[in-house]
Amino acid sequence: MRKRGFLFLCCVCTCSAEVRTLTLREAVDIALKQSPDVMLARLDEIKAEQAVRLEVAPFVPKLVVGSGLAYSSGFPMSIEGASPSIFQANAIGSVFNRPQMLRVAAAKESRRGAAIDAEIRRDEVVYRVASTFLETEQAAKVAEVAKHEIDSLASVLDSVRARLAEGRELPIEAKKAELNLARARYRSQVFDANVRTLESSLAMLLGFDPNDQVRPAVAERPPTPVPDSPDAAVKQALDGSREIRSLESKLLAKGLDIRSERANRLPKLDLVAQYGLLAEFNNYAEFFRTFQRNNGQLGISFQVPLWSGPATAAAAAEAEAEAAQIRIQIRTARGRIAADARKAYEDLEQAETAREVAQLDLEVAREQVSVLLAQMQENRVALRQVEEARTAETDKWIALYEAGTNVEKARLALLRQTGGLIAALQ
Repeated sequence: MRKRGFLFLCCVCTCSAEVRTLTLREAVDIALKQSPDVMLARLDEIKAEQAVRLEVAPFVPKLVVGSGLAYSSGFPMSIEGASPSIFQANAIGSVFNRPQMLRVAAAKESRRGAAIDAEIRRDEVVYRVASTFLETEQAAKVAEVAKHEIDSLASVLDSVRARLAEGRELPIEAKKAELNLARARYRSQVFDANVRTLESSLAMLLGFDPNDQVRPAVAERPPTPVPDSPDAAVKQALDGSREIRSLESKLLAKGLDIRSERANRLPKLDLVAQYGLLAEFNNYAEFFRTFQRNNGQLGISFQVPLWSGPATAAAAAEAEAEAAQIRIQIRTARGRIAADARKAYEDLEQAETAREVAQLDLEVAREQVSVLLAQMQENRVALRQVEEARTAETDKWIALYEAGTNVEKARLALLRQTGGLIAALQ
């Protein structure tokens, strides 16, 4: 019973899985909308936005109402700094607070940096989705070629067995044909499993259910535009580098933090207001000449820091050290980005050359099969030699598919370096 229940559960899970057929552009659009990493980047942007609101809050007047109602025996003393009252209202808001103003500016710069970091995360997601899409597409083509190879080798085995029955073939040839067919079937199983794994991985990257599968749609794609030369690639990479922009934003924010720490020596002004509704039973009339129930105050709180200790200087020095680290990171990043862009361009050139070699290699293999077929009709070669040539042709087809995928992936890598990946795929 347990085994049946387990099988039923597996069937239910399999039936609930959905196979989605998408083009590369559709996959990229979906990734930008619902990929888990993209959603996490959006949440980071929201957190940065709320951090700005928190820093702005001291400049927004705050109103607090309550009651300090109490019974007085003797002189009416204050409760928490206020006279006993039926109703109290206090308002306070900063008018001049230079350190806080600089913290607001730093928070806004950090918000801009968070937006740049979100763009970097989106680029990474699109690159992974596009790369996995291309790998899945290639795996599907290879799996299809492997199935054709099985059909061809099965025909060879039938032919060898017929010749063996007629006494025109040795038994060892039948064994070899069976071995070749078994190898082809095993290889086909491996390719099919790889296709399923890649389709599930692509589904997870796009934010679908883990049981779903995303199948690449058969469609012609124009080659994505890339820079014309390595120098152009380096220039575009440096000009459009989001990593450098993010580091520069962090450096600006850190500079504002330094100024904020140093500005703690400046005076601060706050606008304050109070209102209190006093009670008549608190002995005010006994100790004061006049009594008024409604009372209010409006003024400015002025603070001048005379000695702040070593904390301010230490915080400023710490921020300066962090800013120096960011400057070093910017210089290092510029050199690395230039080198990566140049290498990405060279990798693309090598991938295109490798594809041309694979194309020529396939053409030679196909010509070899044609020659052997003509010779077999003249009884000059055996069927086994023809099928060996066909197997070699199958390998050349697989190599060509892999070379084509490598070219497209090299283009994606170069576009990722130069900052034009998303625009090229949408």
